[in-house]
Amino acid sequence: MANNYKRGDHDTRPWGTWEVLDAEDNFCVKRICVTPGNILSLQLHHFRSEHWIIVKGEAVVTLGDDKIVRKANESVYIPAETKHRIQNDTTEDMEFIEIQTGENLDENDIVRLEDKYGRA
Repeated sequence: MANNYKRGDHDTRPWGTWEVLDAEDNFCVKRICVTPGNILSLQLHHFRSEHWIIVKGEAVVTLGDDKIVRKANESVYIPAETKHRIQNDTTEDMEFIEIQTGENLDENDIVRLEDKYGRA
């Protein structure tokens, strides 16, 4: 098991921000804020699964070939190797808690398939 995240890690991205709330060998908990009108890259992970719990606003989630809407207090599970993305089509910030589990938790386990900001 490898986890390269530690509590307090954070970053600003073109779509918003993320911060690590807690991390151990086999899990990482992040709070992610997506600013109005923004979208994360369409991506997948080889080594981790993710649980997303929306805590503020409304999210449009791409999961495989499906698009689903999730609101505060609703969740989605993303198995490893599943393409996914989240977007905020509203005029308010959208926040979600991401719980990563798996054998290798690392920012390098992001395979970007498509990206509005030219990072794919």
